[in-house]
Amino acid sequence: MTSRKLAAGSVFPAISLPVLGGGRRDISKPRDGLDWMLVIVYRGKHCPLCTTYLRELDATLSDLNALGVDVIAVSADNQPRAAAQMEEVSPRFDVAYGLTVPQMQELGLYVSGPRNGMDVETPFAEPGLFVIDETGALQITDISNVPFSRPDLEWIAKGIGFRRGPMKNAPINGTFA
Repeated sequence: MTSRKLAAGSVFPAISLPVLGGGRRDISKPRDGLDWMLVIVYRGKHCPLCTTYLRELDATLSDLNALGVDVIAVSADNQPRAAAQMEEVSPRFDVAYGLTVPQMQELGLYVSGPRNGMDVETPFAEPGLFVIDETGALQITDISNVPFSRPDLEWIAKGIGFRRGPMKNAPINGTFA
């Protein structure tokens, strides 16, 4: 199964998903007076590396919020699985669940089947990281086909600060040609 990758600078798709605690969110839209969005796609409850990464995300949340960045984590898990994993994370950011295979493909993510994970019965998304600016444009993108290849979140925060500061008027990286 293949997916077409999102181009840097393109408009991030509007995808609405349910969130733990109730309600739905468009994962591309920041809230609470923040104007940029960080979307982290994680594999799901079956992935202990995801739990560790989400804890690191929570530790970086204050720095991201100070830069005007809202954060949401997203997986294909159902509500009970997502809730069970978040008991181990205790996130201060929103967690969306129920990402479908067509939505994974729309985001350009790698999709794996149940044989690529333990304690999983349905296809799931491999890791993705997307930073969306105030215009809805994709500023930073990173996708992987494995759980152990992910960007350092402190560096992502520093990079966002650089893009929002000294490089504010520069073109989005990767958009030449």
